[in-house]
Amino acid sequence: MGVELMDSSVIWYAMLAVVVVALVFVLFNFNKVKKLKEGNDKMVEMAGIIRSGAGTFLKAEFKVIAIIGVIIALVFSLFVEATSGITFLLGGLMSSLVCIIGMKSATYANVRTANKARESLSIGETVKVALSGGSVSGIAVQAFGMLGLLLVLIIWGVDPHATSHGLVANLECNPSIMRITTYSLGCSIVAMFNRVAGGNYTKAADISSDILAKIRHDMPEDDSRVPNVIADFIGDNVNDIAGNCSDLLESFVATIAASIMIAVTLFINGIVNVSDETFIRMIIFPVILAGVGLIGCLIGLSYAFIRKMGDDPSRELNLATWISAGITVILGLAASYMMFGNVPLYEDMVCGWISPWISSILGIVSGIAIGSITEYYTSDKYKPTKKLAEMAIEGEAFVITKGDAIGSRSTLLPILIIGIALFISGKISGTYGIAISALGMLSFVGATVSIDAFGPIADNAGGLAESCHLEHKVRIITDKLDSVGNTTAAIGKGFAIGSAAFAAVSLIVAYVGNYTAKGEEPVLNIASFIVVAGGLIGGALIEYFSAMLTDNTIESAKLMADEGDKMLSTPGVLEGKVKPDYNKLIGMAANQALKKMVVPSVLALCIPVIGGFVFGVQFVGGILIGATIVAIPRALFMGNSGGAFDNAKKYIESEALEGHGKGSAAHKAAVTGDTVGDTRKDVVGVALDIFIKSMSTVANTLASLFSTITLIH
Repeated sequence: MGVELMDSSVIWYAMLAVVVVALVFVLFNFNKVKKLKEGNDKMVEMAGIIRSGAGTFLKAEFKVIAIIGVIIALVFSLFVEATSGITFLLGGLMSSLVCIIGMKSATYANVRTANKARESLSIGETVKVALSGGSVSGIAVQAFGMLGLLLVLIIWGVDPHATSHGLVANLECNPSIMRITTYSLGCSIVAMFNRVAGGNYTKAADISSDILAKIRHDMPEDDSRVPNVIADFIGDNVNDIAGNCSDLLESFVATIAASIMIAVTLFINGIVNVSDETFIRMIIFPVILAGVGLIGCLIGLSYAFIRKMGDDPSRELNLATWISAGITVILGLAASYMMFGNVPLYEDMVCGWISPWISSILGIVSGIAIGSITEYYTSDKYKPTKKLAEMAIEGEAFVITKGDAIGSRSTLLPILIIGIALFISGKISGTYGIAISALGMLSFVGATVSIDAFGPIADNAGGLAESCHLEHKVRIITDKLDSVGNTTAAIGKGFAIGSAAFAAVSLIVAYVGNYTAKGEEPVLNIASFIVVAGGLIGGALIEYFSAMLTDNTIESAKLMADEGDKMLSTPGVLEGKVKPDYNKLIGMAANQALKKMVVPSVLALCIPVIGGFVFGVQFVGGILIGATIVAIPRALFMGNSGGAFDNAKKYIESEALEGHGKGSAAHKAAVTGDTVGDTRKDVVGVALDIFIKSMSTVANTLASLFSTITLIH
C-alpha cells in the first residue's frame, strides 16, 4: 500500500493561503500603478501603441503555443498517463498568465514612470512607480508557480508506489512523478517559446533601430522619427518581461519538482533508509521553503514601498532584495527544524536536521555572489567595462576582441561557485541537497524578478521621455533609472543562468534516479561510450542552437532596417512633419519572431525523445550532461560580454571618456560592439538556460518509458 499524504493537506492549504495573499498584493499594486496619470497627449498616444503592439504579439504567440500544447497534452494523456495532459496544460496556463499580467503591468508602468519623473522631478518617487510595476511581475511568478503545483498536490497527492498508464497505451509509470514533471514541462514549453520569439522580436527591432539612427542617419537614440523605435520599445517588454517571467517561473517550478522527484526515488529505491515519516517531510519541505521565500519577498518589497526612498536607486533595490533574502533565511531555518528536527534522518544528511537548510543557504549565497560578479564585469562603475570603453578609441576590432576577453574571463568565478555549492550540498544532504540548494537560490525569486523587471520599465520610460521630447531634467532622472536598470538586467541575466545551472543539475540527478531499478545505485557511467557519444552530441547541439538563434535575429534585423530606410526616404518623415508607419514595423517584427520560433523550440523537445527511444536512457543522460557543461559557460560568456558592450557604449555617451562623446569615432566603434552584444545577451545567452532545462524536463517526464522502449539496445 502506498504512502498517503493526507496529513500534509494542512501544509498545502496553509501555503495556498500565502499564495492568495500574494495574489492580492499583485492586484493591489497593479491597480495602484494603473490609477496614476499617464502624462500629456503624446505620451498617452505612444504608450497606447506600445501596449497594443505588445498585446497583439502575445495573442498571436499564444495561439501557436496553444495549438502545440493541446497536441502534446493529448499525446501524454493517451499514451503516457491519463491525467498528465491536464497537469501539462495547467503548467502552460500558469506560465501564460504570468506573461500576460507582467506585460500588462509593465506597459502601464512605463509611461507612468516617465510622467512621475516629469511631475515630481524626484528620483525616489519615480523609482517607486517602476518598482511597483516590476513587483506585479515578480510576485506573480512565485505565486502562480506555487498555485499550480499546490493544485496538483491537493487534488492528487504523492504516492510513490502507485502505477498508472495512458488512456490508450498500457505502459506503466508512476502517476505522481508524471503529474509533477508534466506540470513543470507545461511551464517550460511556454518559457522556451517566449525566450526564442521574444529574443528575436526585441533584438531585430533594437539592432535595426540602432543601425538606422546611429549609423545610417546620425539621429538620436529613441527618436520618434525612426520607424523601428516603437517595435524596439515593445520588444523590451516581450523579452525582458514576458520572457524573463516565464523563464524564472520554469526554473522555480523545476527545482521544486526535482526535489520531490528525488525524494520519491530515494524512498522507492531503498539504497538509503528513508522512513515513511521522513519521506513525507522531504516532500513537504521544498514547498514550505518556497512559501517562506514568498513571505520574505512580500515583506521586503512592502518595506521598499512604505519607506521614503532616497536618490540612489541601486541602494533602494538592493535593500528590498536583502530584506527578502534575510527573512527567507530565518524562516527557512525554522522550516528545516520543524520538518526534520524530530524524525529519523537517512545517512546522507550528515549535519542532521540543519542539512537541508545549509544546502538552501548555499544556493542563496551562490545567487547573490553570481549577481555581484556579473555586476563587476558588466557595470561601467568597474574596471572591465571602463577598459572596454577606452579600447573603442582604437576601433571596432579592439572593442570586439576586448569584449570577448571580458566575457570569457567572467565565466570562471560563477562556475567555481556553482561547482563548490553543488559539491558541498551533495556532501551534507546527498542528492536531495543538490535540489534544495537550487531551490534556495530561487526561493525569493519574487524579489529578484521584481528588481529585474524594473530594468525594462525604466528603459521604456527613458525612451518615452526622449521620443515625446520631455524636458532635459526629466531625461536626467529617467537616464539614471535606465542606467540602474541596465545593471539590474545584467545581474538578472546572470542570476537566471546561475539558477538554470542549479536547476539543470538537480533535474539530471532526478532523471538518473527515475530510471534506476530498485536496489541499484543511481549512477550515470561517464566512461560508457554511449554516455560519451551523447555528451558530445549534447555539446554540439548548444552551438547549433546558438547559431540558429543568431542567424534568425540578424536576418530579421536586416529586413526591418531596410524597411525602415524606405520609410525614412518618404518626404516629410525625416523633417518630423509626417509620422512613419509604426504598425507596419511592429507587424514585421512580430511575424518574423513567430515564424522563426517554432523550429528552435521544438528542437529542445524532440532531441531527448528521439535519443531516448532510439538509443536509451544512458544516451539521453549523456546529452543532458554535455549540453549543460557547454551551455552554462557559453551563456555566461554571451550575457556578460553583451552587457559589457552595452554599458561601454553608454559610458561613452555619458561623456565620461574625455574627448570621445556621442558621434565620435570611439562612440561608433562602441555602437558596433553593442550591436554584436545585443544578440549575445538578449537572444542566445538567455535562451540557452531554458534550452537545457526544457531538455532535462522532457527527459524526466519520459525516463520510465525510455527504460522499457528502446530501438537500439
